Amino acid sequence: MNLWLLLPLLLPMLAGLLLLTKPFAEGKIRRLTVQIGLILTLVSLLPAFLTSGRDLTLFTLSDNVEIALHVDGIGMCFCVLMAFVWAAAGFYSFDYMAHEGHEKRFYCLYLLTLGVLMGLCMSGSLVTFYMFYEAMTLLTMPLVMHSGSKEAVAAGIKYLIYSVVGASLVLLGIFAIAPYAQSLSFASGGTLDMAKVAGHEGFVLAIGGVMLLGFGAKAGLYPLHGWLPTAHPAAPSPASAVLSGVITKAGVLGLLRVIYCFLGAQNLRGTWVQTVLMALSLLTVFIGSLLAYREHHLKKRLAWSTVSQVSYVVFGLSTLHPLGLLGAMLHVVCHSLVKDVLFMGAGAVILKTGETQVDALRGIGKRMPVTMWCFAIGSLGLIGIPPCLGFFSKWELAQGSLAMTELVWARCAAALRPADGWLPDADCPARLLPRKRRASRRKVRSVRVDAHSHAGADGAVSGAGHVPVAADRPSFPHFDRTAVRRKRICCYS
Repeated sequence: MNLWLLLPLLLPMLAGLLLLTKPFAEGKIRRLTVQIGLILTLVSLLPAFLTSGRDLTLFTLSDNVEIALHVDGIGMCFCVLMAFVWAAAGFYSFDYMAHEGHEKRFYCLYLLTLGVLMGLCMSGSLVTFYMFYEAMTLLTMPLVMHSGSKEAVAAGIKYLIYSVVGASLVLLGIFAIAPYAQSLSFASGGTLDMAKVAGHEGFVLAIGGVMLLGFGAKAGLYPLHGWLPTAHPAAPSPASAVLSGVITKAGVLGLLRVIYCFLGAQNLRGTWVQTVLMALSLLTVFIGSLLAYREHHLKKRLAWSTVSQVSYVVFGLSTLHPLGLLGAMLHVVCHSLVKDVLFMGAGAVILKTGETQVDALRGIGKRMPVTMWCFAIGSLGLIGIPPCLGFFSKWELAQGSLAMTELVWARCAAALRPADGWLPDADCPARLLPRKRRASRRKVRSVRVDAHSHAGADGAVSGAGHVPVAADRPSFPHFDRTAVRRKRICCYS
């Protein structure tokens, strides 16, 4: 048995529980315990790179439902990223939380949440993932409400409501889609039983869309994004840093697992679920950017930025293309690191000046040059200025979107050829032309042809209002009278 998989879960949890005991609850001992817990969690991830066995079944609920741990490339990437960002924010928090108070409660929840996040990243089945996902919500809500103020309590309740709504959609999807799956374990390419899905494709797609919307709540996807700009200003800055840099990535990981490891990207490609997910991600990008621009509260502006930037990741996933997935993973790393820096910088500014409004921070670069240089470099990286990581992630996102739409552009180019009737030619009715071309058409000399009767060898056309035609000119072929009346041969002079 690969019991070493339990170490990243149990070590931070054990350190957090030790803080509840009196010898570890005060002063330097508490700080040392937190530091050791954070460092050991990172070190305990090393066996995942050194051993081949990466599965551990804890217990089985039924034939196709098991509580298991499994480490793959994606899970390991999220494990290392979350543990590193969590440790960085933890070391930063020591001086900050000394002014906030209630440090024992904060660090106990902080370390317990880290253990749950490690279990979330290493979940081997959808049920296991859901259990850790709910535990994460319950443990992070007190971090939002840490100050105990009226605004903090209201923000924590709002965060809980949005999270429960999203988790309920996921749970509904699990119950509804379980009969159509071979198992609820994660596997590359998905675990749907296509023989059972046959004839119920619309229902399965609808349930898949519901599950994606549920995980999108934690990722800040419209319309379940409202908790982010409320929770970040109320929470302490170390909690805001991990809420933005880590907790939102739990929702991204849920989306990734459902798309690539449960439903299967090949089953979603070209469906309305892909279209809706892409449309919601792009809409959220614009909403977050515009509201961040008009926001004057520093941490709330960063929260709206998180809404926008995480939706770039969701957009990359919605392309269902390898380049889009690569761009999404790069942007997960970029946003987690940069937004951690930005929130810690914002916390330092608020702690030193006591100001939370951007308008009141004029001249702050001269008072805190090192902090503001870090803030400025982080902001440029998040925007995507080369050679920062944000440039490469957004470049790959653009490449993925272009590669996904390559066939669509080819079809559009083919459809716009004159032979297909999309471009106006000489036979195009005047009412479909621009006004300038309509005016030029009035100058066109049109000859109406009445081909009811025509001569043979002498080339003369006879009949009422006949028009003589020279013998040396080719005669008009025979036309149907109704068709001829609707036809004009236009000659430009």
